[in-house]
Amino acid sequence: MSRDVSVGIIADWLVTYAGAEKVIAEFIRLYPESDIYSVVDFLSDDSRKLFYGKESQTSFIQRLPFAKTKYQQYLPLMPLAIEQLDVTRHDIILSSSHAVAKGVLTGPDQLHISYVHSPIRYAWDFQHQYLKETGLNKGLKGKLARWFLHKIRMWDYRTANGVDHFIANSHFIARRIKKVYGRDADVIYPPVDVERFTLQENKEDFYFTASRMVPYKRIDLIVEAFSQMPDKKLVVIGDGSEMAKIKSKAGKNIEILGYQPDDVMQDYMRRTKAFVFAAEEDFGITPVEAQASGTPVIAFGKGGVLETIRPYGESNPTGVFFTEQTVASLLQAVRQFEMVKDSILPSNCRENALKFSAQRFHQELDVYIKTKWQDFNEHKKVVY
Repeated sequence: MSRDVSVGIIADWLVTYAGAEKVIAEFIRLYPESDIYSVVDFLSDDSRKLFYGKESQTSFIQRLPFAKTKYQQYLPLMPLAIEQLDVTRHDIILSSSHAVAKGVLTGPDQLHISYVHSPIRYAWDFQHQYLKETGLNKGLKGKLARWFLHKIRMWDYRTANGVDHFIANSHFIARRIKKVYGRDADVIYPPVDVERFTLQENKEDFYFTASRMVPYKRIDLIVEAFSQMPDKKLVVIGDGSEMAKIKSKAGKNIEILGYQPDDVMQDYMRRTKAFVFAAEEDFGITPVEAQASGTPVIAFGKGGVLETIRPYGESNPTGVFFTEQTVASLLQAVRQFEMVKDSILPSNCRENALKFSAQRFHQELDVYIKTKWQDFNEHKKVVY
């Protein structure tokens, strides 16, 4: 692609360095001369190094009171905010979107490719769960929340027309994009830093989970289940709004370590006999990281994990699934794992994880964007 091609990169918000931000970093790696745009940008200096020191152009929300810590409370203003970002000077627009980034305004001579982690989950199929978990399912506040989410859905559907090509982070999300927007999406699995984890063949006699302690991660379910198996040790790493609730469910066989640095998490991930994962995720990076360590995964069998874990019963299995987000279903899965664990080899887990490496993502994305840009220009020639 010519160096004269100008690229604009759009983020929802830049506050922490997680899955959506890793995609942004790969965009920058491909196009180091690009410019970044975001509703707000409060990245730490360490995280910004991963963006090669680039700072983003932000919206008016950046300057609103308490935006650094309460930015999500400005969600009602975000559709307006993303539309005020002026990206007209760019030839190619690349958005990494799980909320509003795909809604940036573009023209007919601009190619907009949107990498979608999910349509806005709490506005679509997760609305009822979201309202219940936040206490907004009743009263005047509940009515206002439902009205606002209705408006968000209308805006989200309309702005899908401004995207030329959708990339989904899994086939699960491609189906969600088709359901919500009526659009087809190509699938490129997100980048996982599998090289950060090393294979360990010899495992110790404990189970492990790590996550933000928020409702949909269902750490409470894991802790409650293991409390009913006092002969099995569980180690939990993470912190969040559910910490007190989770601690109240923990038996003596459960060790809750709270927040820990990456090297501690990696050490437990290598040594554990199995990683336990109870969330319904769009993709799910931590189960891939576990496999990169040679560690089998016991996971809720819905969402992206169906594409990243080979269950027992298939060739070269890397884990087992439980079918319902219930204690009974998880207990059954742990019992099954104990019976078949010798058939789940660490080397197979590691080999499976390598399919989701950052280098693979970089190569696939590079080819994809170049191909779509060439097709875009060929189509313009025909039309003109």
